[in-house]
Amino acid sequence: MKDTPLTVQSDRTLLLDVHHPDAEACRSDLVRFASLVKSPEHVHTYLVDEIALWNAVSLGCTVSWILSRLDFWSRFPLPETVTFFIEEMAGRFGKITLRTMEEDNRYYLLSVTTERIAKEIGASASLSKLLARKDDRNFVVNKYDRGQVKLLLIKLGYPVDDRIALAQGEPVAMSLRANCASTSRPFIVRDYQLEATSALLGDGQGGSGFGVIVLPCGSGKTIVGMSIMSKLATRTLILTTNVAAVHQWIDEIKDKMEIDPSLIGEYTGEKKETKPITVCTYQVLTYRPDKEGPYPHMELLTTGHWGLVIYDEVHMLPAPVFKVTAELQAVHRVGLTATLVREDGREDEVFCLVGPKRYDRPWGELEAKGYIAQAYCHEIRIDLPEELEVPYAIAEKRQKYRIASENPRKNDVVKQLVAQHPDDFILIIGQYLDQLEGIRKELGVPMITGSTPTKERETLYKAFKEGRNHILIVSKVANFAIDLPDASVAIQVSGTFGSRSEEAQRLGRILRPKDRSSHFYTLVTRFSCEEEFSANRQKFLAEQGYRYDIAVWGKS
Repeated sequence: MKDTPLTVQSDRTLLLDVHHPDAEACRSDLVRFASLVKSPEHVHTYLVDEIALWNAVSLGCTVSWILSRLDFWSRFPLPETVTFFIEEMAGRFGKITLRTMEEDNRYYLLSVTTERIAKEIGASASLSKLLARKDDRNFVVNKYDRGQVKLLLIKLGYPVDDRIALAQGEPVAMSLRANCASTSRPFIVRDYQLEATSALLGDGQGGSGFGVIVLPCGSGKTIVGMSIMSKLATRTLILTTNVAAVHQWIDEIKDKMEIDPSLIGEYTGEKKETKPITVCTYQVLTYRPDKEGPYPHMELLTTGHWGLVIYDEVHMLPAPVFKVTAELQAVHRVGLTATLVREDGREDEVFCLVGPKRYDRPWGELEAKGYIAQAYCHEIRIDLPEELEVPYAIAEKRQKYRIASENPRKNDVVKQLVAQHPDDFILIIGQYLDQLEGIRKELGVPMITGSTPTKERETLYKAFKEGRNHILIVSKVANFAIDLPDASVAIQVSGTFGSRSEEAQRLGRILRPKDRSSHFYTLVTRFSCEEEFSANRQKFLAEQGYRYDIAVWGKS
């Protein structure tokens, strides 16, 4: 047995001994081709799955490299089942390609490398309706079915290597400024932002121009988006999470890009402008007057003649948008996110419809270089009051979680933490409005929820940014793209069950670079189901190298 930190098991789970001196180096390799399943105190469990392998291959990892790293770190010889799975699944990327047909531009050519795959495709009832066999290893695809065919194939376990060159959109004059318009300070695109731009656009030929950029919150994903815009200089649709994010995008474009402001439009519930550069919310795009009716604004995606679509926070892409995205396969498109984790398990649809992961930088690496703030994570466990123990014990599962989340003793902990950070800018974040309202009354500080009018919301954000107020209570709006660069402490009193992406987004609110370290506190009711959900929420951040120190409130 080797003195290494990893045990590779035949069910494709990887057990990492986090106390081993080489654990961090091993973890840095694992996150490139495996997904973290659980992360308790001593041993973290990873899983080698299809999407992680395909993303790894799309980033240039080879099957031989993946197997060599597993063999290097593993204490025992690799199980044959694991070796076979990696060779089979990672090797599937590139076995099916989609190209143009020179003889007829109305169709595309789907080619497979083996007769066995061709037979499997031919046996699929859903695919047989969309494909016409050309010969033993080639099928003809109607150009309008491009996205749907890719989606059906990935459900069969075969990612498509789409080699069709993307169409060029209508030109729009724009470029990056040398100096910010608001401050006249030099505007510098960082090295990794330029690398991300190049990784997405590639050589401009088939197989490039679409995909996902994964970077931490606070690292400047918006600048990556603008860098891509400047390279393509075409009609652009930007889809984002809320009206505040729409305004932030518009402000950033005006501040950092040379472009006629009259060419920039806002498409929200409050204003409907379709301009060469249009910024829209997912909410307005997926609005419909009744449950079974059409989406009246979805045609913005299909009839706008866009040359580029930017999906901000692509991990939150709403289900109705997937169908339309399947129709936009000829358009340059980029997904921006801090995490590809989707709680609905539709990572495969992001992979095939928006594109594979084109660029990823570890959070710890950017923290070490000072591009994002150094952050410390703390979990504080709090006993439930005696009068709530019986109601908790007899409650249904969902109600148990709410009772634990709204533990009234959390209010006292919040007040204590606020007192410990008198000079910090503090966000208090929670899921339940009644709980947040109680904290608001006790502290006498402002609060923003989903129902807060946009103008009032932006006024409160501005007061926080300008230092006129240093404590802000926020509901689930903190999960979205809000830019509060001075925030250095986040206190999470409750969350959406075990949402890993939500945890990452909330930590991201305090990761803008600053002179001081940042602290992320999550308050959890002791001996309750909230502990289990909290452990799940922390998985993604543990994968990025963050560690939670755990304390019991009231215990020395």
